[in-house]
Amino acid sequence: MRMAAIYARVSSEQQREENTIASQTASLIEFAKNHELEVPKEWVVEDEGYSGATLERPGLERVRDLAAEGQIQVVLAYSPDRLSRKYAYQILLIEEFARQGVETLFVKSPQGSSPEDQLLVQFQGMIAEYERAQILERSRRGKRHRAHAGEVSVMSGALPMDTVTFARRTTSLLHT
Repeated sequence: MRMAAIYARVSSEQQREENTIASQTASLIEFAKNHELEVPKEWVVEDEGYSGATLERPGLERVRDLAAEGQIQVVLAYSPDRLSRKYAYQILLIEEFARQGVETLFVKSPQGSSPEDQLLVQFQGMIAEYERAQILERSRRGKRHRAHAGEVSVMSGALPMDTVTFARRTTSLLHT
């Protein structure tokens, strides 16, 4: 039986609250059993609240260390975008693992090694990066719209100018 590490990741508070990382992990554990992979409990690694746009994640570092130390033969992730939201980082990680003799498998990707299968994984990576850019743009556009409308955004912590100005004037009047 080959040794494997499981890597699961969610980035948003909503995903954390909805416990989507648990569903990823459950699917990955089932996938490992069906593919005769042994996964010790301590090698089920979860990064909750970490963006896939960066490589600086404690769980990912742990999996990379396991691969570098030669302790695993397989890294399991739910889909390429759980490994990273940036296509270049996905390729970097997959190639890093491959150089160390570690195979990267995804539950939601083709399992073959044909050029067509690899092309599909690459498309998934590019689409994940595009989706992230779209989410950021929509978020910026929504914040801009709310700011122009004078709404308070509890997410950004910023208050509309009128409220800030009012608070300053009230404070300065009280201290004179």
